[in-house]
Parts: sequence; structure tokens; C-alpha cells
Amino acid sequence: MSGIADLPRPDQITGPWLRAAAGAGLLGDDQQVRPTIFTEMTAMANATGAINLGQGFPDDPGPQQVLDAARQAISDGLNQYPPLSGIPALRTAIAAHQQRFYGLDVDPDTEVQVTMGATEAMAATLLALVEPGDEVITIDPFYDAYAAIIGLTGGVQKYAPLTLDQDADGRPAGFSLDLDALRAAFTDRTRAIIVNTPHNPTGAMLNRDELTAILDAARAHGAYVITDEVYEHLAFSGAHLPMATLPGARGTVITISSAGKTFSVTGWKIGWITATPELITAIAAVKQYLTFAGGGPFQAGVAAGLGLPDDVLDAHRASLRVRRDLLSEGLRAAGFDVIEAAAGYFTVADAAPLGYQDGAALCREMPGRIGVAAVPVSAFTAAGGQNATRMASLVRFAHCKSTASIIEAADRLQKLH
Repeated sequence: MSGIADLPRPDQITGPWLRAAAGAGLLGDDQQVRPTIFTEMTAMANATGAINLGQGFPDDPGPQQVLDAARQAISDGLNQYPPLSGIPALRTAIAAHQQRFYGLDVDPDTEVQVTMGATEAMAATLLALVEPGDEVITIDPFYDAYAAIIGLTGGVQKYAPLTLDQDADGRPAGFSLDLDALRAAFTDRTRAIIVNTPHNPTGAMLNRDELTAILDAARAHGAYVITDEVYEHLAFSGAHLPMATLPGARGTVITISSAGKTFSVTGWKIGWITATPELITAIAAVKQYLTFAGGGPFQAGVAAGLGLPDDVLDAHRASLRVRRDLLSEGLRAAGFDVIEAAAGYFTVADAAPLGYQDGAALCREMPGRIGVAAVPVSAFTAAGGQNATRMASLVRFAHCKSTASIIEAADRLQKLH
């Protein structure tokens, strides 16, 4: 027989996708896939006309020089396949960027791999290096894509928790890495640890002592350190410290970053990896069978952006900081305890003072009730883990929106009283 009747039902389709969905917390006990929290909250925002402070895409248009360079590249005919490793101008710009900001010597021909965003960079890296059964440590809370990709590899996700610190009055004051739990997470099966700093969703920046402890533990167990540094130019409190600059990092640290957050072009999906030639060769062998290469004109735009003077980056960071402060002021006025973001797109606030111990419940209530959408921090924690309980009342709000949107959202938040 042949035809539609022969096709498997959705509940009969098995494969690695199940591990990916389960890893990201999207697979129910009935084996049905739920939408991500971002999809759910965006749909609620669209349905209710709420201001969407849940999803981390900016309202900023991006630097004119970057946009003009991409347009010019299209006009110049840079519309076919770029090289697998990335166009030479971008690889050269990435190497120059690493030297300019961090003093790192990177060979643009052998130590740089351009990718379709940081997510593909992470996927290619983990798929290249992780065998089924290998353990991969993530800092908890963690970006959900990490868990999904670890699931695809057949790896086992482990956790190094961030601790929610408190001030003298018992209010949340920031986040720090639990170093004892970090060291305990490493075993003889550990293949890699993913380090996201500046951190999403908390806005925290790991300090030198924390980063050194991670590197020491990884080297002691022969594990790789894979860093996600996409918010590197959006640090409000002190300069970003790349792990690749630490003594002994070479050959262990694989650095991932991208242009989306720095230049407000998240839809371009241009990212990159820097590492030793041996590691780049291994990762490129996988990456070429994911997307091969793409975004040629956008690569040219990003190359121009990476060479912009400091004042352009400074102005963007300053504008974002003003909006962070506006949102924080509005959240405090609404009754939240606010944990000031040290970097990035997001501000975390505690809803417990408002009587909400369940941040997810509040997030599902707010779009219809007051016209604001946000995302619970619990969506970024391991299901059933300690942080799922400790951070249950925390909510993540995006401050990368326009000033007008943030002022209006702050006004609507006052209705929570």
C-alpha cells in the first residue's frame, strides 16, 4: 500500500528531535511539544496588544554605517555563496577586533569561523566535540538553545548554579557563581562547559575569580570551555573580560560572539567562533553541513561595524543604559524588587513583594490585565532543580525597546498595585 495512510502519525515519529525538545523543556509527559515561552508570550502580546518586553529584539535601527555597507555589498553583487570560513574582510575585522579590545592575537585565516549567528556557532561546536553520553555543564539559569543542542548531540546536561545574592534587608541584590557546586559538577565524563557572560537572562557578568575557577576546573578534567559573549559590548558596569585572555586558555577556550546585539541587527544572524586552528578545523567540518555559509552582504556590513570608532559603541551602550534605568525605575514604582543588570538586554525583577511567588503565573496574567508581556526566569532553569525554586518569583523584562515603549510599559506596570 502507499499513500497518506502509510505515513507515520506525529506521535510515532522518533529521533533526536525528542532529545532536543526534552532538553529545552518543551516535551510534555504526553510526548506533545509545547511552544517556547518566547513564542507563548509573544502570541499573548500580539493577541492583547501588549507591549512585548519578553523577547530580546531591539527597536534600534542599528548604526547607519553598518546598514549602508550591507546595502552597498548587495549593489556590488556580493549575493552568492560566501566562503565557508566567511568573507576575508569579516575574518580580518574579527581578528582586528579581538586585538583592539582584548589584546588577543588571532589568525584570520586559520582561527576564525563565521557562522549564521551564535546559535549555529554553538550547535556546530557541540556537534563537533560532544559524543553521546558526554556531559556538558551549563550555568543555571541558561539560554534554552544550549539544552536543545546538547540533547541533539546525545550529551548529558549538568548544571553550575548562579546564586541569588541578598542585601542586608533580605532583598535580591545580584547573582554570583556557586564555586563549590561548579567544581562538583565536573566529572571524568565532562566534555565541555558553556559559559555565557555577560549572562542571559540575569544580566550578570562573571568576575575574574569565577572565570579562573571555571578554566581551572575545565583544564583539570580535560574539558573545553565554550563561551557565549554576544553581549560583550553592552557592559554597563566595568569592562567585559573574555575567558580567552586568561593564562592557559589557549586550546581550551572556544569563543563565540555575534553582531546581532552589538549592532541591533538580530535578524542578520552573523556570528563567529575564534579558537585554535585544530578546533576551528573540527568545527568547520560540521558547520559546512549545517548552512555551509550565508549572509554575504550582511557579513560585509558587520565587517564595517567592527571597525567603527569607540564612540559609536559607547553611544549605543549609553542609550541602552538609560533605558535600563527607566525600566528599573518603573518596576520599583510598581512594587518589584529590581536586580540591576550589569550588562545586556534584560532586567530581572522579583515579583514576590507584589504577592507573586510564581513569576510564570504573573507573566501569563500581565498581557491581558495591564498590557505588558515579560518572561519568567524559571523558564531558563533546570526543571525541578534548585534554581527553579529559588528563582520562581523572578521575571525578565527586555529594556532594549524604544524609550517611548519603556515609558508606556512603566506606566502600565503601575496597574499591578
